[in-house]
Amino acid sequence: MVREINRDIEILKIKAKTATKNDITGIAQDLADTLQAYRMTCVGMAANMIGEPKAVIAVCLDAENSVGSLPGAGPADILVMLNPKYEKQSGKTYIAEEGCLSLPDKREVKRSEWVEVSYRDMKWQKKRQKFTGLLAEIVQHEMDHLEGKII
Repeated sequence: MVREINRDIEILKIKAKTATKNDITGIAQDLADTLQAYRMTCVGMAANMIGEPKAVIAVCLDAENSVGSLPGAGPADILVMLNPKYEKQSGKTYIAEEGCLSLPDKREVKRSEWVEVSYRDMKWQKKRQKFTGLLAEIVQHEMDHLEGKII
């Protein structure tokens, strides 16, 4: 189900609680559906962006091609991660300018060139994946949301 985007700063500041297997069919699926609906302007979301302070994020794996896609285009390739945790991060960083559907304006943030993350997938299987480039930036942005960080 597509949910409304939360813009309440107080909800965005709440640190996410651990997701459970029961969150897959509700929060996690709603997050994927909402990201799909907003893919014209968004490449990642955290559950608090739909008002749920749970450790769930979703990212468009085809991010470079997702933003600005035609409304009638096929579905974006979306990866949902429950309880994502950094395992490794690049020692090299850079400054990026990022925006967020939940917040006005863009802000400068420091990002690692790559990150390796462990998480549970939509089948509750343990996974570990390395992200580079734009995907690494998106994952870091969404994981900041889980910590209640406002960019």
